Amino acid sequence: MSREKYHKRWLRQSVAGLLLVSAGLCMTIESALLKYEGILLLEWLLAGTVSLIVFNAGLCLLIDSVRFRMLRDQAED
Repeated sequence: MSREKYHKRWLRQSVAGLLLVSAGLCMTIESALLKYEGILLLEWLLAGTVSLIVFNAGLCLLIDSVRFRMLRDQAED
């Protein structure tokens, strides 16, 4: 891959990762509020599980984007 392709991949993944991490945190807070509002166990449990999946997917994308940043920097040499 060329330096420019690594840069585009890094940029896309890092932005997507940050968005997913933020969305996952918001969803986790929302599921906690559902729990304390007395919503059925299954509803807030599923909401919390989905929120943690979104959060962890964002972390994975964000961490993997570092690899493309490093590859981009190595392509400069």
